Amino acid sequence: MAKNFRLYVTDKLETNKIIILEEEQTHYLKNVVKYTIGDNLLCFDNQSGEYLCNITELGKKKTTLLVKEKTKDLYICPDIWLLFAPLKKDKTDFVIEKATELGCRKIIPTLTKYTITSNVKTSRYISQSIEASEQCRRTDLPEISEAIELKKLLQNWDKERTLFFMDETLQSKNFLTALKESKNPKSAILIGPEGGFSEEELAFLRSLDFCIGATLGPRILRAETAASSALSCWQLISGDWSK
Repeated sequence: MAKNFRLYVTDKLETNKIIILEEEQTHYLKNVVKYTIGDNLLCFDNQSGEYLCNITELGKKKTTLLVKEKTKDLYICPDIWLLFAPLKKDKTDFVIEKATELGCRKIIPTLTKYTITSNVKTSRYISQSIEASEQCRRTDLPEISEAIELKKLLQNWDKERTLFFMDETLQSKNFLTALKESKNPKSAILIGPEGGFSEEELAFLRSLDFCIGATLGPRILRAETAASSALSCWQLISGDWSK
């Protein structure tokens, strides 16, 4: 029986290999998506691509899979990073999910003066990104970094990577124009907190040669909306439409 469910596994996948799933994934297969012995599913491992697998054993706490054949080669998403100030729980979940779906390679929770929460749970972000990757058919996973203060992050920044910061003061050029002028395949997008950047932070960002301010139009967007909008713009101009 063929179904469309996808699952991330930590074991390296290869044809004819046996994969053992532990209790959490077994519970999900058995009780949530209602899979049984003989059913097929797609698995990916963030290193060798996607494979069709068959359930050969399904117990209370363990599942045995037989890897049958490769269905998709590993594809690493383009080199775009997202830096964002953590938001309240559900809004941060939204940012992680959409950044993953939009092909972000690295996600960095970034602490600013007006960041509204200090409750940063990297393990939760990783789980959210895995689930989103399973759903959107990525074969790679975004890297999720530990939270870091903005100035500390930029002090050690690779100056060959352009950083576009979304400027709520509307004193910068349109983001699409900035992208077309930059053409740098190594880029990052910085989204500020709900309260915006402080004057000191804006002055600091504008003083850095690798930083470019940009606007997303005449309206002030919520932080989670701005993240999705900016990544969509980047994908439109510089992304991976051919894949």
